[in-house]
Amino acid sequence: MTAELQVLAALADPTRWQLLDRLAGQEATATVLAADLPVTRQAVVKHLGVLERAGLVRAHRQGREMRYVVRAERLDETARWMAAAARRWDDRLATIRKLAESGAEE
Repeated sequence: MTAELQVLAALADPTRWQLLDRLAGQEATATVLAADLPVTRQAVVKHLGVLERAGLVRAHRQGREMRYVVRAERLDETARWMAAAARRWDDRLATIRKLAESGAEE
């Protein structure tokens, strides 16, 4: 799986979107994040692991706690990849449209 597809797969879950949204403001621990969600701390840790493997968050130890922070550059890379893919599809669809219109005239 490409890195971009791994990011999209990670973002497919609404809980992970909520975690990223929460972490966009400031770094936090899994315990703090779990307090705002209807899932257990263990579930939050698993979701954070998926986000970390996709390169969307980074974990670092501060004392006894693991703190998580968003890696905005990974989101930017994925956004650029998606924009390039959208341009390619727009070009393909424009070509199909031209072919269909030229065929309709004959």
